[in-house]
Amino acid sequence: MHIHILGICGTFMGGLALLARELGHTVSGSDENVYPPMSTQLEEQGIILKQGYDPKHLKPEPDIVVIGNALSRGNPAVEAVLEQGLRYTSGAQWLLDFVLQDRWVLAVAGTHGKTSTASLLAWLLEDNNLSPGFLIGGIPGNFGISARLGDTPFFVVEADEYDTAFFDKRSKFVHYHPRTLILNNLEYDHADIFPDIEAIQTQFHHLLRTVPANGLVISHQDDLYLEQTIKKGCWTPIEYFSGKKTKQWQAKPVTADGQEFDVFFNSEKVASAKWSMLGEHNMLNALAAIAAARHAGIPAELSVESLSGFKGIKRRMEIRGVINDITVYDDFAHHPTAIKLTLDGLRKNVGSKRIVAILEPRSNTMKMGVHKNSLAASLAEADDVYCYQADNLGWDMSAVLKNADTIQVFSSTQAIIDKIMLDIKPGDHIVIMSNGGFEGIHQRILDALNEKFN
Repeated sequence: MHIHILGICGTFMGGLALLARELGHTVSGSDENVYPPMSTQLEEQGIILKQGYDPKHLKPEPDIVVIGNALSRGNPAVEAVLEQGLRYTSGAQWLLDFVLQDRWVLAVAGTHGKTSTASLLAWLLEDNNLSPGFLIGGIPGNFGISARLGDTPFFVVEADEYDTAFFDKRSKFVHYHPRTLILNNLEYDHADIFPDIEAIQTQFHHLLRTVPANGLVISHQDDLYLEQTIKKGCWTPIEYFSGKKTKQWQAKPVTADGQEFDVFFNSEKVASAKWSMLGEHNMLNALAAIAAARHAGIPAELSVESLSGFKGIKRRMEIRGVINDITVYDDFAHHPTAIKLTLDGLRKNVGSKRIVAILEPRSNTMKMGVHKNSLAASLAEADDVYCYQADNLGWDMSAVLKNADTIQVFSSTQAIIDKIMLDIKPGDHIVIMSNGGFEGIHQRILDALNEKFN
């Protein structure tokens, strides 16, 4: 079968392409936003990438077109699919129809931490000989790819609440039919499709309705919006995790940065963990993954041992380089909560060393200015903050952030680089936060540092 994917370089759709190729299909795809690591991953797998959405890309006629949720009516390729009467489906529906049938699906949902927790869970299963399939919205360091079919019934999927397609406005995750479901947290996000938090809770409740009575829901007990959602009705056993009050799964930090912590279940200590990830949020991600792996048959003690071998995820506090004792990180954080958690974790790890944060507010919600008034507080742990005011940002960052002494706003990435080079010094940590390519600023900063110090 020839499958053509519209929006193939998105993390989800790129993963679908890998699965389709592994199933033996011929795979091609179109996109207008082609940048690493996804573009590199697809090209390495021999998948044909076509720039833009020219209807000519649909010749010869594919057997089925998988349409990503970033595309809508008016897109030339979408219009060609409809006018020519081509068979089409959404990515989430294709995943259910061709991959998830008869699998034990372990889904990770929540506003934050989905990629990290799904990557952790896949690794815990892998390291304990369960060889899972997975589809993750990032590239886990332990696997080097974002998706694979696996050799057992277990399949880990990052369960996104974003809508499915222009013709299916349900959240993608209602298609996945999990037996094990992690609910990490719930906040208001995706303001371009959800009018309020209640609308998101409705979709999460639809997801809860799909989990069977012989399955398991693993939920963050400290999250009010999750508790409200569960009270709407849940027909599945629940295990709670927390860093605070629960008597079920609990993580207690041994070190302030969360790189060492103790795991408790039903008030009894299970094991002590040591690993390379930073922050309380990652500690809780690990706790949820341990609980889910236990549901799949792995004792918690073994999962805790496996944490030490976890290699992280590309673009999640990924160290891109160290030059003259200056560390440059790439991070996907783009919501104030995620920004705050990322910087808090780093601060607890590096102490009083200087942290320079570089932020591109790029998500649809950030462009709309929904979280603009909480942005300054989320950046408080950084010593200096350089924000990028893109032309398509729908609000004036300088006006909103004018009272924040540590924050400066720039209209070009080159101006940010020039400013950094003026006062950067050994021991500093540079954290670049964006959910896009950010004009390649990561490598450009490393090149500038090389030129300055070498």
